[in-house]
Amino acid sequence: MTRLADLTWTDVRDRAAAGALLAVPIGATEQHGPHLPLSTDTDIAVALCDRLARSRADVLVAPPVAYGASGEHAGFPGTLSIGLEATELLLLELGRSACDTFEHLLFVSAHGGNAAPVARAAARLRAETRDVQVFSPRWSGDPHAGRTETALLLALRPEAVHPARAVPGNTSPLTELMPDLRSGGVRAVSESGILGDPTGATAAEGATLLDTLTTALLREVTTWREPSAAVASR
Repeated sequence: MTRLADLTWTDVRDRAAAGALLAVPIGATEQHGPHLPLSTDTDIAVALCDRLARSRADVLVAPPVAYGASGEHAGFPGTLSIGLEATELLLLELGRSACDTFEHLLFVSAHGGNAAPVARAAARLRAETRDVQVFSPRWSGDPHAGRTETALLLALRPEAVHPARAVPGNTSPLTELMPDLRSGGVRAVSESGILGDPTGATAAEGATLLDTLTTALLREVTTWREPSAAVASR
């Protein structure tokens, strides 16, 4: 088993004593257009952690953190945001608690709005002498609920995607949208909540990107946990 919540405390004790690291998926509950589930970011983070655990026997996957800083999506029904400060505090206290058991902690954060609080929490934990790393998947393409995220969800949870509702959103470059996004959120620039064009996305595209992101995650974890092996593989 690789899911922390499926284990007993004695199972966890033994795995931790053997050097297991805990991977914490960090996502959000926020609108992703009329065609993608609110869980999109969380689904991606969980999938990456699960793939990591399938590739490395020393990984346990924590229950996901499904709430974060999603204030930019206010005004769209279903979005649940706890803000920047609460997200940072949540991750800080979660990290402190996790490190009571595990010597190594990995945050896998798939929501861009969480970047700052995740970084601050990890820095504080490191300053407290805890071994913490952060992985945030990155890709080129549409910034939100567009072709890329639609392809990923078609590969991960096709039953949760509504392709007939996928419509082109605001396709302007993010740099042009940023002033209005900062002042009025996504609602100010996209009635549908989509930044990009999800039409035409395929599960095959999503599967290819998932493989690429998994490879990047594995590489970072190997460099962190087995630096000599990472150097030898280059």
